[in-house]
Amino acid sequence: MPATKEIKCTSGDCELDMFENHYTYDIADDHSVSDLSCPLCGGTDCLEEIEL
Repeated sequence: MPATKEIKCTSGDCELDMFENHYTYDIADDHSVSDLSCPLCGGTDCLEEIEL
């Protein structure tokens, strides 16, 4: 089953608290949250994966 990651934006200026990233294909082993950007504010260094 493809991976799902829950990610939060920690930027104080952004109103997005979290989003889910659903992968529908195999991704590279070195793919990480740092390869993504916030869908609301566009930031990249403010994203953190939520560990359950």
